[in-house]
Amino acid sequence: MTALVRETPGEVLRRRVRSPAAWRETVDLFAILTAASLPWSTSLAGIFNALMLLCMVPFLDVRAFLQSLKRPICVAPIALVLLALVGTLWSDAAWGARFYAVNPTVKLLVLPVLLYHFERSPRGPWVFVAFLVSCALLSVMSWLVAFYPNLTLKTDAIERGIFVKNYIDQSQEFTLCAVALAYPIVMLLREKRYWFAGLLTTLALSFFVNMAFVVVSRTALVTIPIMFGVFALLHLRWRSIAIVAAALLAGAFLAWQVSPHLRHTAERFTNDYTRYVERGEATSLGLRLEFWRKSLGFFAEAPIAGHGTGSTRGLFERVATPGSQHKASAEVIGNPHNQTLNVAVQWGLIGVAVLYTIWILHLLLFRGDGLANWIGLLVVVQNVFTSLFNSHLFDFHEGWMYVIGVGVAGGMVVRAQQVEAKMREAGS
Repeated sequence: MTALVRETPGEVLRRRVRSPAAWRETVDLFAILTAASLPWSTSLAGIFNALMLLCMVPFLDVRAFLQSLKRPICVAPIALVLLALVGTLWSDAAWGARFYAVNPTVKLLVLPVLLYHFERSPRGPWVFVAFLVSCALLSVMSWLVAFYPNLTLKTDAIERGIFVKNYIDQSQEFTLCAVALAYPIVMLLREKRYWFAGLLTTLALSFFVNMAFVVVSRTALVTIPIMFGVFALLHLRWRSIAIVAAALLAGAFLAWQVSPHLRHTAERFTNDYTRYVERGEATSLGLRLEFWRKSLGFFAEAPIAGHGTGSTRGLFERVATPGSQHKASAEVIGNPHNQTLNVAVQWGLIGVAVLYTIWILHLLLFRGDGLANWIGLLVVVQNVFTSLFNSHLFDFHEGWMYVIGVGVAGGMVVRAQQVEAKMREAGS
């Protein structure tokens, strides 16, 4: 003890540099910082993630890590990245466009790394706590920006209640946090810890109130009932499901009556569809329908291996209607706003098989009970259903939510399984 007290700062630093445990703690710290910064900054999230990966190198057990990569939950995301690389060989796009299209898949390589690390680290829950606290602070800023728009950091396109990024990313974060809190709330109520349950309920409701009265994406409006339905089927009895469903319907009806913003967001579905069908206007919904229709045609032209990595924009340029300004048929895009079609156009049925294998394997990973299983399952379910309307596995923000959520929660689940297996062996 005396020797430790007498150590100089330099000696302490050298001792920690030589300590594998200290490096693991540093990796944990950068993982926590990555999750905390994700709602606020893409740059900071990228920097902290790079530092996290760098700090894993000095004491990485290469043999154990390579062994972990053989598991199907790791092989599938790696396979999609490799397919994107190989797909550059039969694409007609410029080489710059081909490699640019590979980039959105590269983040999937971090997923096996997180799985490996959080199998060995007990600090996985802190990553999710950091994300929750960060989103709660962002919710406060969202309210402030709603009343004082000059506080926003956005300079290009100012949106109501958006301090940074955009309303789709913000809605994804708030939805995930609000629904994820349902599990600990129910567990706390069963344990009769009412004060803590009430605190988390207030926090969850604050996210919903923000989305009801400040800003919400239409994707979130569609996926929130699905996510709550998954929770109810897994964790509630039928009587409880009926009570909760009635409460949610009453809350939704009340929000609909008192929130003009919510009504306007929902009514845009019908308005956008009518304008697209009758006049071919480039509305938000109309553009998606146009992108999906054309993408199905591209897929039919090359159903097995697709048109190759980065080919999407060129295909849309080929079929764009000239001289049709402000018409949906004239729009050119490199992303059809549907994850399955995005993959199918570039890599055909092979790509779609790999994509669905990723989702299915990760859903099966979280079949058990417990908070880590619930968070992991919810992250996958949200990504699957929001990817009906966007390419969220490839988008920066939503893609990293998936990688961090599945990677950290998956590592926690595997760690718990290993501990349980050891306890069974010790007891036999």
